[in-house]
Amino acid sequence: MMMDLSNARLTALSVHFVGNKSVGDDILHSARPIAFEERERIVLGNALLGRFTLDMSRYKFEHAVSLDYNGVYNYCLETLAEPADLHKHAMNIAKHLYESATHPKIKAGDLYVCHFENCVVNNAYVDAIGIFKAESKNDYLELDIAGKDFELQLKQGIDIHKMDKACLVLASNAEAGFDVLIYDNANNKGEEAVYWRETFLGIAPQANEYYQTNEFLNIAKQFIAKQIPEEFEIDKTEQIDMLNKSVEFFKNNTAFDKKRFVEEVIQDDSIRRSFHKFEEAYSETHDIALPDQFDISVQAVKKQARVFKSVLKLDKNFHIYIHGDKDLIEKGYDQTTGKKYYKIYYDEEF
Repeated sequence: MMMDLSNARLTALSVHFVGNKSVGDDILHSARPIAFEERERIVLGNALLGRFTLDMSRYKFEHAVSLDYNGVYNYCLETLAEPADLHKHAMNIAKHLYESATHPKIKAGDLYVCHFENCVVNNAYVDAIGIFKAESKNDYLELDIAGKDFELQLKQGIDIHKMDKACLVLASNAEAGFDVLIYDNANNKGEEAVYWRETFLGIAPQANEYYQTNEFLNIAKQFIAKQIPEEFEIDKTEQIDMLNKSVEFFKNNTAFDKKRFVEEVIQDDSIRRSFHKFEEAYSETHDIALPDQFDISVQAVKKQARVFKSVLKLDKNFHIYIHGDKDLIEKGYDQTTGKKYYKIYYDEEF
């Protein structure tokens, strides 16, 4: 999915306070939508949409029985059909969020429900619904100046660039559950975090090339970085070489084939067998089913390439970045000093 939010325009905003029902907090509804000036529209719209980037995974609304029973999906569907009813549907979204806050660690916060227009998806203009929750407030100083009298006031507020939770529902693929992007600063750890994605929104990853590429690279990274050292005696340079080969395979091909990947990246048969077992266990634990062949997403590869570590750390003195041929680095042991060493071969110094 190609997406461009640079010309998106905030058209309506409804704000409510949603407490944690499980600890006795209240829910407070605003009487009417928020009014704003043109400058506020631009600044607020840009800040809220700044949470969403091209390298995010795509989601869709789902329900075990039917999408007709997914509350947020239907509120968004009705709002996109009639944007003038945003405030009414935002109140229902706030109620649904309140009912979803069943864990005592879930923080109370302000809920912002927005309507945007001029979002571009696959070269077509579509509207979107934004759902944001601000759970954290910061102290800030406001300076009042009247003549030569200066007065400081300590106040509390939210950073509009750093909403704790965010969801953007794009008006594309409506019948399949829309195209949905989410952000959660809790990093999906624990029940108090996943409630936003599962209990409240009721979304699941789209099984597209971005999702498939991203998930398989996750599997490869975790297997090479964590599982291999637990099972096998392997040199760190070989481990880094496999990480590099994994990324290079995805960079150099437009389509993925698992059999080819395993043959090119993993040379040892016992490690290959271990990888297949690890992949099966990972897929079962994370409830995913990846095909053996799929088209490769360039955006997903760029995102994952940033976190594939190719750094050899030696004590606290040296970091060696290994990007290519591991045969050009030789490991040894010096009996005189009792220290290990690496010998590196190269042609030019840059």
